[in-house]
Amino acid sequence: MTIHIERTVINQILSHALQAPEQEVCGLIGTRAGSARVYPVKNVAGERDHLFAMDPQQQIEAMRRMRESGEALFAIYHSHPHAPATPSALDLAQAAYPEALYLIVSLNTKGVLEMQGYRLHGQRVEPVELEMITD
Repeated sequence: MTIHIERTVINQILSHALQAPEQEVCGLIGTRAGSARVYPVKNVAGERDHLFAMDPQQQIEAMRRMRESGEALFAIYHSHPHAPATPSALDLAQAAYPEALYLIVSLNTKGVLEMQGYRLHGQRVEPVELEMITD
């Protein structure tokens, strides 16, 4: 299965990751009628260099804004500053939305940002092919 993601959405996620290259960043993506919107959420984890925890108030606010806009939760994203773009054991343990796509951006590459998509079902990881589309 291939998931199509708009270039502007990818650029927003990558830009967010580059704003704090030594820390994990995170956020949500809502979608409606084929278009998506990025909702960056503050990472409030204690050790942000290798963990993320969404700020509960910002996450609730993003979900409220999605609901009010008629959007559905499409994806949850976060970055890995010093690790590959693969889910960690903690990512799997904390995956609470099996219907959502999980996007991971790795900044652990020289000169190239890597983004991978996954469906997470308990301890099962299903890679998803991503295809960028022009808006």
